[in-house]
Amino acid sequence: MRHGTIAGASGRVRPLTLLGDPVLRQPCAPVTEFDRSLARLVEDMFATMYAAQGVGLAANQVGEALRVFVYDCADDDDVRHVGHVVNPRLVDADGVVVRGPEGCLSLPGLEAGTPRFDHARVEGQDVTGAAVVVHGTGWFARCLQHECDHLEGGLYVDRVSARRRRRVLRRAARAPWARPGRA
Repeated sequence: MRHGTIAGASGRVRPLTLLGDPVLRQPCAPVTEFDRSLARLVEDMFATMYAAQGVGLAANQVGEALRVFVYDCADDDDVRHVGHVVNPRLVDADGVVVRGPEGCLSLPGLEAGTPRFDHARVEGQDVTGAAVVVHGTGWFARCLQHECDHLEGGLYVDRVSARRRRRVLRRAARAPWARPGRA
């Protein structure tokens, strides 16, 4: 992204990868090429996230098994955070554990009370390969942890109680977007 441009303004909306697609359940590969195609992917991810009215999106949610995520999320003080991280590493997740409602663009319309730490720090790179460090608290910390989970092949339903997981997966099986055999 060029300085001063709006994230996603030049991107195209890509189809979302939904629960049951194997790309959501495998760890993503590190990015090694910091080129125009990576910048295009990030722009497309922003456009897709905004079109789906999300606050974060991992590359595997648009079918790309690469370690990249984007976000546009406020923290608990209503401070808006917008950016992306390439090759992120969740280096700190600490503080109080808060169980709050969490959903996912790959499980549209569903959510469950999910425990997350209220502070997170992610280190990685931007689209040019420059080092970035992102700190989040509250809701934004939840977002950072959620997106890092995606890149390891995880979903928020992996972090909820067995009872909540069964309930969400039953609802997913009946959802209009569901295909037989999704899990």
